[in-house]
Amino acid sequence: MTVQHFTPDGLLQPTPYHHVAVGTGTTHVHVSGQIARQADGTPVAPGDLSGQVAQALRNTFVGLAGAGASFADVLRLTFYVTRWSPEKIGDFMAGVESVADEIGLRLPMPPASLIGVDHLFEPDVLVEVEATALLDR
Repeated sequence: MTVQHFTPDGLLQPTPYHHVAVGTGTTHVHVSGQIARQADGTPVAPGDLSGQVAQALRNTFVGLAGAGASFADVLRLTFYVTRWSPEKIGDFMAGVESVADEIGLRLPMPPASLIGVDHLFEPDVLVEVEATALLDR
C-alpha cells in the first residue's frame, strides 16, 4: 500500500479524519482547489453547504482519477469554507458522508484541515477542496 492512514494513541479522538498519513510512493499528485461546478461551469447546489461539499469532492475524485489515483492514495485533504462557524459542521459532514461511498472516500478521512475564509473567488462558492496523493510509480 502506498499510503497508510492512522491515528496514534495520545491524539484527539474521535475525529472525522486520521491524524497521520505515511506515503511510500514516488509520484506526487496535487489536485487544485475543486468547487461545486459542473465541467461546463454550471453551479451545483447554490447556497447549500452539504451539496457543495459533495460536488467538490466528486470533482476532486475526477482530478485524482485523471492522474491514475484514488482517494486511497490521498495523503492530505484541505477544505476552505466561507464564513465558517462551528455550527456548520453537521452540514459539512453530511456532504462528506453523502458522497463517500460513491467516490471511495473512506471514513475517517485522510489527514484533513478545514480552514474558514471570508470568501472564495466567486460569491456563490461556499467550499473548495484540495488533495495531495502519492502513487507507487
